[in-house]
Amino acid sequence: MSSPDPSNSYGRPHEVVVAGLQKVLDISRQLAVTANLDVLLGDIERAALEVLDCERATVCIYDKERDELFSCVATRSEEIRFPAGQGIAGEVFRTGKISNVPDAYAEPRFNRGVDAKTGFRTRNLLTCPLFGHNQEILGVLQALNRKNGAFDSWDETLIRTLSAQCGVAFQRHFLIQEHLEKQRLERDLSIAQSIQMALLPTKAPKVAGFEIAGWNQPAEETGGDFFDYRMLDDGRVLVIIADVTGHGMGPALVAAECHALMRATFSFQSNVEIGLTHVNTLLSEHLPEDRFVTALVGILKPETGEMIYTSAGQGPILFYKRSADRFDIFAGHGPPLGVMSFLPYDESSKLQFEPGDMLVLMTDGFFEWESADRKVLGIEGFSSLLRKYRDLPPAQIIERMYEELMQFVTGTKQLDDLTAVIVKRV
Repeated sequence: MSSPDPSNSYGRPHEVVVAGLQKVLDISRQLAVTANLDVLLGDIERAALEVLDCERATVCIYDKERDELFSCVATRSEEIRFPAGQGIAGEVFRTGKISNVPDAYAEPRFNRGVDAKTGFRTRNLLTCPLFGHNQEILGVLQALNRKNGAFDSWDETLIRTLSAQCGVAFQRHFLIQEHLEKQRLERDLSIAQSIQMALLPTKAPKVAGFEIAGWNQPAEETGGDFFDYRMLDDGRVLVIIADVTGHGMGPALVAAECHALMRATFSFQSNVEIGLTHVNTLLSEHLPEDRFVTALVGILKPETGEMIYTSAGQGPILFYKRSADRFDIFAGHGPPLGVMSFLPYDESSKLQFEPGDMLVLMTDGFFEWESADRKVLGIEGFSSLLRKYRDLPPAQIIERMYEELMQFVTGTKQLDDLTAVIVKRV
C-alpha cells in the first residue's frame, strides 16, 4: 500500500510540504544552540518569515509579575505591551488554541491599537501559543500578512510545529537564566553573610569578675538580629542586643546601619539614654515605615557589679538572682527604635550583680519557635533551662539552650533569627 500524499490533506504539492518540514527541522537545530534571548527572538522571527512566507512575525512573551504580554523583536526597536487577556493574542494565550484570522479589521477581537502605534497595517494573522515541555504557555507567536492570500491549514500545521520548538527553546533559556540568577544571588548572599558575621564580635572582652558570651543564628543566609560587646576606654563594658523586624536581606541592611550607628554613638557617648535617643533620631530618617528595631544597650561597671541599661522595646529581660534562686523579668522602657523620630529615651534601669547572678537577653525567635504541635518553650521553659545550666560558663549555657530548643521543635523550620547574650558574675 502506498503512503498517502500530503497534498491531498493540505492542498500543497508534496515537495512543498517536505521543504516546509525541512525548514522547521533546520530551525529547530539552530534554536537548540542559541543562548542569548535577543538572538533567539530574532531567529524565531526570521524562521517564521521564511517558513510561513509572511511580511512580519511577532513573539509575545508572558510577564507574570505584570500579567502582560510583550513583544520585543531584535529587528525592530519598539516594545509593545498589553494585558494578557486582551485581543487575539490574549485569547490564544488564555485558551491555548490556535487562531487563524483571514481579515483582521473585520474581526472584533483584533486590537487595532498595535497597528496605530507601529504604523503597520495588518491584513491577516495567524496566532499560536508557545508551549514549554511541561505544557506551560510561555507566550504566543503571530505571523502577519501572508504574501499570497490568507493562511491555510498547512500554515497552521507549520506554525504549530514551529511554536512547539520555539516554546521549548524559550523554556530552556528561562531555566538557564533562572539557574544563573540563582547562582549569582547565592554568591551575593554568601558575601553579605560573611560581611554581616564579620561585624559581630569574635570574642568577648576579658572582664574581671565577669563572663560574657553572645551568639547569633539567622533564619536565612542573612538576618536582622545582632549583638555587640566591647570594652570602653574607662574600663566599663558596652553590651548591645538588637532585633530588626523580619529577616533576610532587607532587615540585614537595616541591622548593619543600626549596628554602625550604635558603635559610632557609644564610642563617644556613655549615657545609654542620650545615646539611644541619638541613634533613634538618625535611624528614623531612613528607616522604611514597615521597619523598626528593638534594642537594649547596657553599660557594665565591673568593679561595682552595676549595670545601667535602657531598652527600646527589647524584652523580656531575664535577670537571675543566684542567692534567691529566682528570675526577675523586666520589660522595656520605650517603643522600638524608628517608630517616632524625636522620641526621647529618658528612662533607664540599674542591675546589681552579685556572684552567680546573670543577665540573659534573647530575641523573640527563641520564645516564638513552635513545635509540631504548636507549642513554645516560652519564658518559663527557658527559665527552667537556665536554672538547670546556671553553673556553666555563658557560652555553654547558650549552647545547651539551643540544643534543648532543637529537641523541642524537632521537625519544624526556623522562621526567625536567634540571638542571645549572657552576662554572668562569677
